[in-house]
Amino acid sequence: MPPMGGPGGRYLTEEEKKNMPKITKGLLKRVFSYLKPYWKQLAVVLVCIVISSVMGMLPSIFTGKIIDEGLIAKDFGKLILFILLTFGAYLISSLIGVAESYLNSWIAQHITFDMRNQMYRHLQRMSQRFFTVNNQGEIITRMTSDISGVQSVITNTFTSILSNSITLIVALVAMFQKNWIMALVGIAIVPLFTIPTRAAGKQRWTLTRESQECSDRMNGILNETLSVSGQTLVKLFCKEDEEYQKYEGVNREMVKLNIRESMAGRWFRVIMSTITNVGPMLLYLAGGILMIRHGADLSVGDITVLVALLGRMYGPVNSLLNIQVDWLRSMAMFTRIFDYFDMEPEIKNPEHPIVPEKSYGSVEFRHVGFSYEAGKPILKDVNFFLKPRHSVAIVGPSGSGKSTMINLIPRLYDAQKGTVFFDGRDVKVLDLHYLRKNIGIVTQETYLFNGTIRDNLLYVKPDATEAELVEACKKANIYDYIQAQEKGFDTVVGNRGLKLSGGEKQRISIARVLLHDPALLIFDEATSALDSISERKIQDAIDPLIEERTAILIAHRLSTILAADEILVLKDGQIVERGTHDELVGAGGVYTELYETQYKLK
Repeated sequence: MPPMGGPGGRYLTEEEKKNMPKITKGLLKRVFSYLKPYWKQLAVVLVCIVISSVMGMLPSIFTGKIIDEGLIAKDFGKLILFILLTFGAYLISSLIGVAESYLNSWIAQHITFDMRNQMYRHLQRMSQRFFTVNNQGEIITRMTSDISGVQSVITNTFTSILSNSITLIVALVAMFQKNWIMALVGIAIVPLFTIPTRAAGKQRWTLTRESQECSDRMNGILNETLSVSGQTLVKLFCKEDEEYQKYEGVNREMVKLNIRESMAGRWFRVIMSTITNVGPMLLYLAGGILMIRHGADLSVGDITVLVALLGRMYGPVNSLLNIQVDWLRSMAMFTRIFDYFDMEPEIKNPEHPIVPEKSYGSVEFRHVGFSYEAGKPILKDVNFFLKPRHSVAIVGPSGSGKSTMINLIPRLYDAQKGTVFFDGRDVKVLDLHYLRKNIGIVTQETYLFNGTIRDNLLYVKPDATEAELVEACKKANIYDYIQAQEKGFDTVVGNRGLKLSGGEKQRISIARVLLHDPALLIFDEATSALDSISERKIQDAIDPLIEERTAILIAHRLSTILAADEILVLKDGQIVERGTHDELVGAGGVYTELYETQYKLK
């Protein structure tokens, strides 16, 4: 008989209906391509499902034998035989079910393993633009919950379709084998179970959704008004009573919805309890008419078997009626995953990349133009040349395109107009790994992993010796600090370097870049957010470095600018002035204005 739990039925939300994927042959072929490598295991699963479904029906059939050939015939031997056969069928069905579950889980885990690796590798190849344009939470969702959902699709949706279909077919065959008239009566009764289930299920689903929305509103009020900032605002503006009234209203609405949801379930159970008793009675009535009035070749055991098989049909039918929703959600999930897979990486390694034997770090911008959005240029016809072992400072107002310029050199973005050269070669023909290995960037916002100082330094060079670590840290003016710590290089920095000051993090970042041993050093406002003492220590580290390597400095501080061989003044994406500090400071242009407002020493 049907289970006496709450009403079933799963329904698509309005948003899901609106964004329903178009299920095409190509989409299905692509989905099943992930199953293809595991076709042998899937074949075994299919065999297990068939055997399990047949074995699951045998106890119902043996029940008739127990009644007719055991109890009514008073044959104790057959009674024991069919009881043992029934027990054996249950046991075999259960054991096969365990094997099926294991194989299902194994296949699902390996497919998600493949997809996670494929997605992670694909995301690694995506350009910087992808990560700035797309929401980080959405990217993580694709990597985690969407791909994890594939596991549920394989272990539940696909196998549920197979298992329920086979169970239904076996039950129908068994019923028709017993008596085709009774089988037709049984088929006619099945909708009596499923129709109220779906109707009640839809009502409870609607009420559950409304309750969730109401709960979200309640949580929103609590989060806003019971936080430190929220409570302060409520008190300062004397809004305690108004906020209470608002919360009391939502709370009252929640109570009404919960009561309605609870009663919907109660009425469902009353209906299902009635139908559960009516269904077998109708079969008994039909069997009685056939046996008593028409002398049909039916036994009490046969009717009992038919009633039991009817109960076995309810679950598969109800599940298959709901499978459309699961199927559509599964296809929507695969579509979202494939949308990411279909995004072409904007920055690609050339087909035949060039890997020079030696790098000097020279940079040239020739008529370079770039924009993040069409019609909104960030860089316009930028031209400059930086010779090896020389340094250039790039200054300008916020938003003038300074950081964008340096992002084009390691190909975090590609110039849309003109050409960027590294050591005389277009960066687009160079091997990406070679290019980025020879460019070291120290950014304003230093990122450190949650580990030790040693872990963070070895990230760029896992085989670095202790002597190399010491040398890099001395050059970065951070070695004395590390030596003063109880655990030295094994000092834990905390999440994102939380346990260190801004200056300490920045100097560790410089040491990390030096271990990378790049030909070109880029400092992107490396000292702008630091106090004067931290700035001095970092500046003491930077000054000797730019004398021995090619360097680009984006800075707001006068001391850094003075150390450069040339200063480029950027405004509205164009180089409007260039020269040394002495040449520019008295020229009365943009640099003079910047100097007087930001750089002028007091």
